[in-house]
Amino acid sequence: MEGRGGGRRRTRLRVGLAARAPGLRHGPLAGGLPVHRQARHHPAHPLFDAPAYLCWLAAHTTRIKLGTAVYLFALRHPFTAARAFATLDTLSEGRALCGVGAGWYEAEWRAAGLDFATRGPRLDEAIQIARRLWTEPAVAHEGRFYAFPEVAFEPKPVQRPLPVLAGGDSPAALRRATRLCDGWISMPHTPDTIRRPLATLARLNPPPGFSITVHAYDVKTPADLAPWTALGIDRLIIRPWHGTRDAVSSLTRFAEALPPP
Repeated sequence: MEGRGGGRRRTRLRVGLAARAPGLRHGPLAGGLPVHRQARHHPAHPLFDAPAYLCWLAAHTTRIKLGTAVYLFALRHPFTAARAFATLDTLSEGRALCGVGAGWYEAEWRAAGLDFATRGPRLDEAIQIARRLWTEPAVAHEGRFYAFPEVAFEPKPVQRPLPVLAGGDSPAALRRATRLCDGWISMPHTPDTIRRPLATLARLNPPPGFSITVHAYDVKTPADLAPWTALGIDRLIIRPWHGTRDAVSSLTRFAEALPPP
């Protein structure tokens, strides 16, 4: 398993660097915690610290956005999570996207000593705290899940605001996106299945500048993009490969086949 894990690590690093190819603009990464050894997601599979990994990619890139899809923000204290993304935004000179989610896997929350049932409200409070830490010179907080005296927080992100995107298709996730965040990240969809959550978002009246990101794993070549163009979507997360061995070559071919922006 060690050899296989090392291969996956090398592949992921190469895929991250391949995202520098012309025509590609975003490099999303998931962010979870260690899980129980009997879990379906075996712990031998490498789970990098997402903001730290993206900081490494920031040193090797200049153009692509670097974000998470999604990061379990409320599994960490807001000080830790907010500083991770402020650091990423600073080192990347304003290219961070903070994609967050409440999660679905209860074992992660149990391992962290947190109540799975309250993960949604905990995330909402953590987002609000992070927003203040990123913008205010001094912050004190007394809430349901977090409390701390006045603190100073540096560095501030380069972006004002640092974009926070809420992930998930549940009614709570869609409400979180429009009420507390700058955008939404979907679960995997096709051009037909995405229409229902898009209609729900429209009814929730998102704020100006609200962005929509969709996981579109059925997109394998630029020709597959046509059905998406009229849907008002800002970015697609794609996987134009069938296995990790051809990930880099497939991503490169996809980028080279895109028309000029």
